[in-house]
Amino acid sequence: MPDAPLDCLIIGAGPAGLTAATYLARFRRHLLLADAGASRARWIPASHNCPGFPFGVAGNELLARFRLQADAYGVPRAEARITRLQRHAEGFIASDGERHWQARTVILATGVVDRLPRLEGLEEAIAQGVVRLCAVCDAYEARDDMIGVLAPVEAAIDHAAFLRTFSRRVCALATDQDTPGRRWQERAAAAGVELWPAPVALTLAEGACEARFPDGRHLRLDTLYPVLGADAQSGLAAALGAELDGEGALVVDAHLQTTVPGLYAIGDVVSALNQISVAVGHAAIAATAVHRGLPPNYC
Repeated sequence: MPDAPLDCLIIGAGPAGLTAATYLARFRRHLLLADAGASRARWIPASHNCPGFPFGVAGNELLARFRLQADAYGVPRAEARITRLQRHAEGFIASDGERHWQARTVILATGVVDRLPRLEGLEEAIAQGVVRLCAVCDAYEARDDMIGVLAPVEAAIDHAAFLRTFSRRVCALATDQDTPGRRWQERAAAAGVELWPAPVALTLAEGACEARFPDGRHLRLDTLYPVLGADAQSGLAAALGAELDGEGALVVDAHLQTTVPGLYAIGDVVSALNQISVAVGHAAIAATAVHRGLPPNYC
């Protein structure tokens, strides 16, 4: 454990965490960025929704640019998955099971983990844009495709209706319906969406996703959006008594501070629109609040 506590420990090194680290380094704060190497952004084959990249940017390339900027200001990083966070007289103590760090404040940028369908070759399908995880991010790239939404019936119809902005051919695949009832059929029809029951199998086939159904029918989809939910990585904060919303995301104030003083949360682990631009904005707000709340570090 270091002799002097960190001003801030940032947990999570996706766009939010890296941005917060860059801000605090430029504020000349004593910090550490804990990186478990699992940023959700790594899944992005190419984002055309990220400001400043008019021709698109792959997730790993984007992360590399964020890291390069953080490195330019000497941000120290530790390859670590923080498994425990405790209160301490001077703030917090974090541990990865072997090492310990003491910090006056902590910023959680731990994100969410998507619940994904069973599909052999899933990573390849995501890389090809056959399976997409964020309609707000990339539905424009799927415009005029044969699009399927895999989700419980209500969510499937609602998300499929959203996607009708981008394509006339959108199907809802209801994971909880073997035979969708009349009410759901009517609701789907009103949105111009074709409603299908739960598929028994999904396969990657020649640049598309093929869904197979119990009655032997097959449906070829250019693009599949699984909307099966995501698990907010809020356990460290919850163990300290931080308030969660109904989805397990962290509740924060206008400065991104949780209900635990000195503990901040940014990015997808907070209930908000899960976008890189939002995460970066969270980081700027939280890092500035942390700096202002700490004792002055005058030259």
